[in-house]
Amino acid sequence: MGVFQVILRVSFVAMLIKLAMATNHLVGGPNGGWDTRSDLQTWASSLQFYVGDNLVFQYPPNHNVVEVTKSDYESCQQTNPIQSSNDGATTIPLTSQGKRYFICGTMGHCSQGMKVEINTLATQISPTSPATASPPTAASPPIADSPIVSIIPSAAPEETTTPSPAESPESPSPLFQTQMETPTLSPVIPSTEFLAPNSPLPQRSEDVSASSTVKGNLQAFISIVLSFVAYMTFF
Repeated sequence: MGVFQVILRVSFVAMLIKLAMATNHLVGGPNGGWDTRSDLQTWASSLQFYVGDNLVFQYPPNHNVVEVTKSDYESCQQTNPIQSSNDGATTIPLTSQGKRYFICGTMGHCSQGMKVEINTLATQISPTSPATASPPTAASPPIADSPIVSIIPSAAPEETTTPSPAESPESPSPLFQTQMETPTLSPVIPSTEFLAPNSPLPQRSEDVSASSTVKGNLQAFISIVLSFVAYMTFF
């Protein structure tokens, strides 16, 4: 928004406030009026009039209100009247600053003191002042980028797995070694070999020899079986 627009809006608001707070000045009041008995000059000098105020003239039918120039005011003449009114209740708005002159147009009343000079001042509103453009603020330096701290956890050190005792190569059991190293004891089987008496017959000796061979084989088989049974007993 430009500075001119700000000033324009502030002035417009000030005018509205002034209109809302405009003062109506009863001429000659409060103890007098628009007549020959009131000291109108003393009354006017005791007040301040601002643009936006109103002058209120109240008078009976034998009076009127005439606005004149300064020269006619001083000579109580109406040769060049600016405006006049005789309605008994005349309101004159003060729209501009400067001096204005009013008299009664009835013959002889102006010379009797029925006239007033009004000095209107410019509108003054102390609470409100035109806004001034604030100087541009210096741009703040850019904030330096802070270093990015990595929050990713580092890789955990690899754990060295120690083989459990169960995974270690099995060593042969001492008991097993003992058992393996224990010599196999073969029971001593009494010989069942039968020694036949010498026979004078050669056929008889051959039969005995064959029988001895069979018995020897049987003895060896029995020894093997007993050895196997003894081995299984240890396990």
